Amino acid sequence: MQTSSTGVSRTRQVVAAVIGNALEWYDFIVYGFLASIIARQFFPSEDEYASLLMALATFGVGFFMRPVGGILLGMYSDRKGRKAAMQMIIRLMTVSIALIAFAPNYAAIGMGAPLLIVVARMLQGFATGGEYASATAFLVESAPAHRKGLYGSWQLVGQCLAVFCGAGMVALVTHLFSPEALDSWGWRIPFVLGLLIGPVGLWIRKHMEEPEEFLEARRQAKGESPSLMQVIREHRRSILVSMGLACGATVSFYVVLVNMPTFAHKNLGLPLDQVLLVQMLAVAVMTVVIPLSGALSDRLGRRPVLMAFTLAFFLMVYPLYVWVAAAPSVERLLVMQMLLCSAIGGFFGPAPTALAEQFPIEVRSTGVSVAYNVAVMVFGGFAPLIVTWLSKVLATPVAPAFYVLFACVLTLLGTYCMHETPRKKAVALDLEVKP
Repeated sequence: MQTSSTGVSRTRQVVAAVIGNALEWYDFIVYGFLASIIARQFFPSEDEYASLLMALATFGVGFFMRPVGGILLGMYSDRKGRKAAMQMIIRLMTVSIALIAFAPNYAAIGMGAPLLIVVARMLQGFATGGEYASATAFLVESAPAHRKGLYGSWQLVGQCLAVFCGAGMVALVTHLFSPEALDSWGWRIPFVLGLLIGPVGLWIRKHMEEPEEFLEARRQAKGESPSLMQVIREHRRSILVSMGLACGATVSFYVVLVNMPTFAHKNLGLPLDQVLLVQMLAVAVMTVVIPLSGALSDRLGRRPVLMAFTLAFFLMVYPLYVWVAAAPSVERLLVMQMLLCSAIGGFFGPAPTALAEQFPIEVRSTGVSVAYNVAVMVFGGFAPLIVTWLSKVLATPVAPAFYVLFACVLTLLGTYCMHETPRKKAVALDLEVKP
């Protein structure tokens, strides 16, 4: 009976983390999908390309706040608990969503309009900075020792659900409204619906329980927490390795998932609603692959699974970009996205747990926050801006592939150097704690 109760509790923990994470990332993703419309409303310019660059730069501005939010919220999570941090994150994100949803445009209040968007993006970046580490630590610490890869993978399943729902909502409003209505007010609908993140997310996370692993680590530490500088000094290698691991994931996420609709529409001339449908199908496949690869890493180890899927992605990305650019079509885009998203899903599955396992529990949220958010800020936050600029400068639609290849090399180095918990040890630890 105790085992059954434990199983139900763990399932509830996973569901709470996945739903809250999906709701949180939904609005973050919608901004990327609606970048071209937001550019016209808040960053007007005679040059449409310059206007789009300004909107994408604002998308990246939020990433400057991610390390700040990640560090502060990560330390808060290690000291006060995963549950307290995740509830605070939901509240902060709700405020930022409301600012974007109801902000007057440039025609109404002039320079105040882009300033409101910048403030909202910075607040959103601050909150999101703490989400990945807190949710990952929460899931991994809630898992049985021999199932941590599977449990950790659900963190990115939540992000995929956010992409899926965000793409679906943007595709729906794009299909239902005329371009004039979409530009005028229709673009706000996905953001307004995203405000459900407040009451739903808070209710879900209110009923979470602190992982026993975390509580035990806190008891052993007698409530003491290392300072930020102590974490950086004592876990410098783990931070660098984790940055390498996070680099390929964050670049592929923002280039292949977030920026692809804008890229395919603007650079390849494909209809936006059809591109978003392709994105939904590809993300659906990726969502299935993620937990399967996470579970596979519990059997084979994190490194072999991470290495195999990263290499597959590395070998496919450039030829597929060239193939689609040679004769742009929705059918070719679908094939490309299906293959790339399958490889990304294979990497995403073990990645959260691999990152968490680089740090001891008492500093896990802080350590993962520092590594992940610095990597995201440097390599991911300005990925849409960089690939848009590269496409213009190099005058080739395959430019995004070059940036992704660079990120993959860093990830392969990080994977080679990472620390890995032996599978036999994980099973032995799990057997020790069973009633």
